[in-house]
Amino acid sequence: MTKVFIDGSQGTTGLRIFDRLSAREDIELIKLPEDLRKDLKARTDAINSSDITFLCLPDAAAIEIAEKANKNVRILDTSTAHRTSEQWIYGFPEVFENGFETVRNANRVAVPGCHASGFIALVKPLVDAGVLPSDALITCHSITGYSGGGKKMIAEYEDEARPSIFDAPRQYALSQQHKHLKEMKAISGIQNAPIFCPVVSDFYSGMCVTVPLFKEQLSSANLNDIKAIYKNKYNGPIVNFCEEIGENGLISASGIMGKDSMQIFVEGNEDRILLIARYDNLGKGASGAALECMNIMMGTDITSGLDI
Repeated sequence: MTKVFIDGSQGTTGLRIFDRLSAREDIELIKLPEDLRKDLKARTDAINSSDITFLCLPDAAAIEIAEKANKNVRILDTSTAHRTSEQWIYGFPEVFENGFETVRNANRVAVPGCHASGFIALVKPLVDAGVLPSDALITCHSITGYSGGGKKMIAEYEDEARPSIFDAPRQYALSQQHKHLKEMKAISGIQNAPIFCPVVSDFYSGMCVTVPLFKEQLSSANLNDIKAIYKNKYNGPIVNFCEEIGENGLISASGIMGKDSMQIFVEGNEDRILLIARYDNLGKGASGAALECMNIMMGTDITSGLDI
């Protein structure tokens, strides 16, 4: 039986991982008493007695504790801290050649950021195929449910006395300094950080990431060429290219709320193309991605414990 410890099990992602693993019979969860939950020595001992540890911590805390972990302990870090580190594997196996094998053999895996997951899923295959030049100037829009902001934002949105401005979508990271930009650029293989416009809206979870492109940005590829690239690359069981949205010309960011899958769409026309990724910010955008990587490491069914 695989021994698993979750360091930071009281946060949104940690709680969701804890709940899912608690229902599994192939996992033995290592738990600390409440008074030792933040004790560095107790946490270090718990990590080093585990087979796999999830880090659901702020960046600085994740860096500190990861340095104390034995090299044979397999670490899955859900923070931003290690996503572009050369010593860590980026935990999105679907976008890399031999990605599943790489994660299976890894001891240090950085779980992708929620917004970054959709952007990379859309952009990296086109850059790798030479369809989208690596020096292209790209824009990305991303709509997310408020659970992406963690416990504080969840409490703000679910407060009956909240201000009326919460009723409408709110764009943030207006300074173009969002923490996901570094991995969006590095992992997708582009030379320039995109203009990134994240928007939080009044629904609990779900995400819709859109990258719009003019045909002039592409290297002699058309709409069908792009669809063919995605169709060949994303054929399940978790990430899938979908031919049609089927929502009467609309797409809802909460359309697969609660699921751990990701849907890829290509819309628009030959002149102006929309690349769209839809998933749950708490699923493939967080805990679902972390559990997928754990399943791969364990050599079990990749979808075990996931809702796809």
